[in-house]
Amino acid sequence: MNTTCKLFGLALLSTLCFGITKAQTSLTDKLPFDSTVVKGKLANGLTYYIKQNKRPENKVELRLAVNAGSILEDNDQQGLAHFTEHMAFNGSTHFKKNELVSYLQTLGIEFGADLNAYTSFDETIYILPVPLSDPANLEKGMQVLQDWAGGLSYEASEIDAERNVVLEESRMGKGADDRIMRKIYPRQYAGSKYAVRLPIGKDSILKTFKYDAARRFYKTWYRPNLMAVLIVGDIDVAKAATLVHQYFDTLKNPVTPKTRVLAPLVPRQKSEAVVVTDKEATNFITEIDYTIKPEKEDSTLGDYRQTIIKQLFTTMLNQRLSEKTQVADPPYLFAGTGFNSYARGYEGFIATTAAGSKGPDTALHVMLSEINRARVYGFGEDELDRAKKQLLAGMEKLYNDRSKTESSPIIEELIRNFLTGETVPGIAREYNYYKDLLPGISLAEIQALNTSIKQDAPLFISLQGPDKSGFKLPTGTQLLAQTQKWMHEKPVQVTEKKVAASLMEKLPEPGTITAEKQDAALGTTEITFANGAKVILKPTEFKNDEISLSSFHKGGASWYDAPDVMTAGNAATIVQTMGVGDFSPVDLRKVLAGKVAGVSPRIGNISAGISGSSSVKDVETMLQLGYLYLTQPRKDEALFNGWKASEKASVQYALANPSNVFVDTFYQVLYQNNPLAQRVVPRPHDFDAINLDRAIEIYKERLGDATDFTFIMVGNIDTATVIPLLARYIGSLPGSGKPAAFKDNGVRLAKGHIKLNINKGTEQKSLIVNCYNDEIPFNEDLDLKTQALCDILNIKITEDLREKMGGIYGGSISGGVSKYPYSNYSLVLELPCGPENVTKLQQAFAAELDSIKTMGPEQKNLDKVKKTWIEKYKVQLKENGFWLGVIQSMYYQGNDAKRVFTYEQRVNAITIDDIKQTANLLFNNKNVIEGVLNPEKKK
Repeated sequence: MNTTCKLFGLALLSTLCFGITKAQTSLTDKLPFDSTVVKGKLANGLTYYIKQNKRPENKVELRLAVNAGSILEDNDQQGLAHFTEHMAFNGSTHFKKNELVSYLQTLGIEFGADLNAYTSFDETIYILPVPLSDPANLEKGMQVLQDWAGGLSYEASEIDAERNVVLEESRMGKGADDRIMRKIYPRQYAGSKYAVRLPIGKDSILKTFKYDAARRFYKTWYRPNLMAVLIVGDIDVAKAATLVHQYFDTLKNPVTPKTRVLAPLVPRQKSEAVVVTDKEATNFITEIDYTIKPEKEDSTLGDYRQTIIKQLFTTMLNQRLSEKTQVADPPYLFAGTGFNSYARGYEGFIATTAAGSKGPDTALHVMLSEINRARVYGFGEDELDRAKKQLLAGMEKLYNDRSKTESSPIIEELIRNFLTGETVPGIAREYNYYKDLLPGISLAEIQALNTSIKQDAPLFISLQGPDKSGFKLPTGTQLLAQTQKWMHEKPVQVTEKKVAASLMEKLPEPGTITAEKQDAALGTTEITFANGAKVILKPTEFKNDEISLSSFHKGGASWYDAPDVMTAGNAATIVQTMGVGDFSPVDLRKVLAGKVAGVSPRIGNISAGISGSSSVKDVETMLQLGYLYLTQPRKDEALFNGWKASEKASVQYALANPSNVFVDTFYQVLYQNNPLAQRVVPRPHDFDAINLDRAIEIYKERLGDATDFTFIMVGNIDTATVIPLLARYIGSLPGSGKPAAFKDNGVRLAKGHIKLNINKGTEQKSLIVNCYNDEIPFNEDLDLKTQALCDILNIKITEDLREKMGGIYGGSISGGVSKYPYSNYSLVLELPCGPENVTKLQQAFAAELDSIKTMGPEQKNLDKVKKTWIEKYKVQLKENGFWLGVIQSMYYQGNDAKRVFTYEQRVNAITIDDIKQTANLLFNNKNVIEGVLNPEKKK
């Protein structure tokens, strides 16, 4: 069983409490299957799963899972498992050529965001969420799944047209990471098909494969006994089962089917290390793969208990590794461990670290020292207790929200059950398993797992990074010797420091409420305190155990002059790095063990605030954290220096990446090198300009005054209970009485028509980026029409630039109209492509624009956008995050929040002429920055 999925995915299924008791204590007991899921198999071998789930309402998630991926390709088919996935959208029995995507868009399903698919080594998954505003849509969705399963056309002309799209997808993935991976991966999985069957395949084969090679893969592996149909949503289970039979009973298996077997891994006989560098790499990454062994999914309660032990082990070890970054000169940017593998049916312990300013040797040495310390001395009772609390708190939240879990994570777990046999007991059982099993797990059992990770077993070690740096890199032989030496060093035992049991020893005195009013239409209560702070409460029942907090205070980094730009822009991050009150970040994690509560401060360009979330029972903890962040930022020079060293190390090689060079240059031109504009790609020396005392001073100026501070809280709120807490932790905040205000610091986007051409990079790949901007009076209707225009253009980008021309794999235009700090709009077009297609794509997009400006959009495309928006709106109306945004826009921008209730009418009122006028208004050719990244010219 995948241990990561176990906690965050496996426990999401049941909507009923089964009353599991402690009577089930035998570790040999078989894990049951969730009885709220109907699982069956047709006569032809097709498996199906059906579950009624009413979140979101009037929507169903459909999946077709095919137990076949690139690992099954013949030598002449490399890349064709993935190519088959593409062909599913290019003609089938009931949907000719490109009709499928267009048809589904008319139902309100967005290509890419909703409708999608992916191919991996061992499986191919088709994703189809279907709105049920029209109940007949369920049958339409089943028709699509049926065509995918057995009705693809594979017309020669469509195969040839799609070659270019897939090659463009391959092109997008090329670069330093891809080149390095292709050198490491074959040696990492040597002797196995996993080493030679990357899902993207080979360009040489994609360009030239015979039509029959693609059709052969589909006929061989797309067969009912290797497929599952999964249906989870607001449906009638009996009707859904009838539809499964209606649409899939007729599918037939081949007369002589090829056997589907798992690709075995060849056991590594000796340790090996490899060092790979690249001129465009941006950091040093070291990975150690301990012995990978066959691993079966959990089937008994004892298996399940062992999975929990693995979770506890990696939780404690990774927390130790994380703590090593909390020093003045961190040994690495990141280090982490886990049990996983690319190969299905196998699992191994893997440790990875990203080097900091001290280089890859130090990063590896310190990571190995921590792993070795755990192996030799084990963990402490306090560590184990915190880890248990953390796991149980996460499981409890999932259990509390069991009746309001969205369909998507549920169906993902069922897919894993089909593909790998992952068990699905249901959340009620799992929560009880955790409650019953966690207390009995001992340090000795953790240590038994720890010592089972043999450092003397054959290892695979890889080091990748820039080819030019100030570090002397080892050879593969030297890396292996270093690793084995450091693995056997005697570690230093460390005594853990005790921390306080609670966040606050003395609670603040509650503030005074000066006004309270209700908005019946919005369902909100607005509370004003004597210190000038406002709190808007919106109780909801969308989730049983979720409370979300957002806030803003007018005025951000734009209040500061050029010398303070980096300091102001990073002040909130710096404070969060150092902790609050008497607690460092490490101490804070310890005192919060077992609580579901978190808060983050923010200082943006024109505003500042805090955001947070909590479970219902931990809402006071969230508010206490907020109070501490707003009143008691902690100064820790060592942690500040450590943060600065890490930031400098993380950007040290950033400009080796061609895309970073291009984006950095583009935005310097866009902002006319204005020193008040934040740099997109900071340089290491930029962080030297940051002064700690000044950062704390700015932080307090932006976040230390409650006057005009607006807090918004949405979720399962008991108003009577929470108002006294708000009075204590928000009403008591210091307030000067000085009004808050936005500041326009005069930073503006470049005017006129500017062309920028950058040649950087060795791969034959280009990037077109255009920015269209101007100052314009803000109004909400214009912003809505601007979004509609962008979405219509994105439909045309997919239809014409991708499907008809084959010039791109993905591309888009996005942006909008802003009110602050000055009223303006900006729209950004991005088209990754090949150098040979730059001019053609620029001309094609210009033609799309001219068409809309002259004649307006096609009515069918406007209708698709409207339908998609309205379907999303119906779902969002029952999401806490949506209402958090609506209320914030009301208080932040002065928007009319009640317009949310007329959204459908306003969307339906948009006309072709509206879009035409908006296109002419925004694409007026006044201010256009056209950037193109091309590869380096060959010498």
